[in-house]
Amino acid sequence: MSKRQSAKYKLDRRMGENVWGRPKSPVNRREYGPGQHGQRRKGKMSDFGTQLKAKQKLKGYYGNITEKQFRRTYAEALRMKGDTSENLIGLLEMRLDAVVYRAKFVPTVFASRQFINHGHITVNGRRVTIPSYRCKIGDVVAVREVMRDHIIVIEAAHLAERDVPDYIDADHHKMTATVTRVPGLAEVPYPVMMEPNLVVEFYSR
Repeated sequence: MSKRQSAKYKLDRRMGENVWGRPKSPVNRREYGPGQHGQRRKGKMSDFGTQLKAKQKLKGYYGNITEKQFRRTYAEALRMKGDTSENLIGLLEMRLDAVVYRAKFVPTVFASRQFINHGHITVNGRRVTIPSYRCKIGDVVAVREVMRDHIIVIEAAHLAERDVPDYIDADHHKMTATVTRVPGLAEVPYPVMMEPNLVVEFYSR
């Protein structure tokens, strides 16, 4: 399990963007970076800096997964047929923690990881406690019955800040979600622009 050591909203401040599109993001009030030099005018970023930022933003969005896990996912995307950047997004979206988050069973991707670790999620009727578990098309992800009336789950299902994407068929009465297809980049509802092509360039150096 990857443990996020720093406050998650620090990523927003560092990137200068509301990465998860949440109303509590500090970027909504302060668009400059953190620290005493955060308001200084920044020079033009190098190609390496731009690629690194794109990688940090994408990696951080999915709950700040470890560099080892992220690099392994990239390597798998590279081996697959087709566009590597599209493959990378598809693999990230098939992670169990991403599916639980997209289905609106929890309010944040960090809550999704914790929810899974605590054994509150099943896949095809079997309990899974690994957030990085790779879902397949047709898999049915469900909240265990004992947690379906929990206030966190109920509130998350009614969040107005985001919708369930088309590639997830969610039923909030039964608290189940079915993965209908692997999405492409254009289908994923990122609140900010993600540039997986720059991530590919970063690792291809």
